[in-house]
Amino acid sequence: MDLYCCESAENEIRAYDDPTLLQDRVLRNLLKTEDRYVLPINASLAVQKEVTAEMRKIVAEWMMEVCEEQKCQDEVFSLAMNCMDRFLMCCSIMKNQLQLLGTTCLLLASKLRESRPLAGETLVYYTDHSIRRDQLWNWELLVLSKLKWDISAVTPHDFLKHLLSRLLEKDWNIGYKRVHNHAKTIITLCATEFVFSRYCPSIIACASVASALCGVGWTYKSGHTLEQLLQRLTAITNIEMDYVKECLNKIDQMIKDSSALPGEDFKSVNGTARPGEFTPPPLEKNQDHNTALTPTDVHDIHF
Repeated sequence: MDLYCCESAENEIRAYDDPTLLQDRVLRNLLKTEDRYVLPINASLAVQKEVTAEMRKIVAEWMMEVCEEQKCQDEVFSLAMNCMDRFLMCCSIMKNQLQLLGTTCLLLASKLRESRPLAGETLVYYTDHSIRRDQLWNWELLVLSKLKWDISAVTPHDFLKHLLSRLLEKDWNIGYKRVHNHAKTIITLCATEFVFSRYCPSIIACASVASALCGVGWTYKSGHTLEQLLQRLTAITNIEMDYVKECLNKIDQMIKDSSALPGEDFKSVNGTARPGEFTPPPLEKNQDHNTALTPTDVHDIHF
């Protein structure tokens, strides 16, 4: 049997989309499996004595930029954050170990979702050599043991094509790729916020698709209402609409909050940057940070 692959401009080998993987049976299996990797509804970082949600967000944004710089697959960052959150729920660490944990989760996620995993030396370089390679290898085994070697988590990205293939009809006259890219960006932004780690990936995917469609003028072009869109999404996934609405409201608030603040370099909670203790080294940013109030204005994150 021949394996057909395509090569992108960056010489990355990626398989073509297989329509067989969009069948209802695959979607049902995803919905059945996702609960195993979701944090409890009352999840918090109470087990952590030093690490806070703000520190987690700083490291998450650094991890996101590493994935963007290295042009990783879309799922790598979301999977890495899932592993990181699950580890933080069961094992207390010091704040100077948080970046090491994030780097380890990136390594594991890239091994699982990339055709060419991130090199350990590359990840050490992005930490400004604040960690050593032997630490990375040791923490790789530590994270795997704490997660019982179960790291093949379902992410919101796994639901995107299932939802869009069932939603975007020809008469809607909306670009599939445009909506898909905006939804991916919203999902990535959700992964940086700890509050979204308590939602099932399917709920985040539904809310992100709804937010992206509304952002590109779906209600105007299709003649449908947001309520009708949410009804179709919940019919596809068999999710209660209240959960999707709640997640969608939090996404809208997240976008408004992020657009109200100017872009800042990474800094520690006390305002001092001490490489190697907590603060990830900032990567160069070439994109403008303009005011945004709708999902369409959010800068797309190209992995």
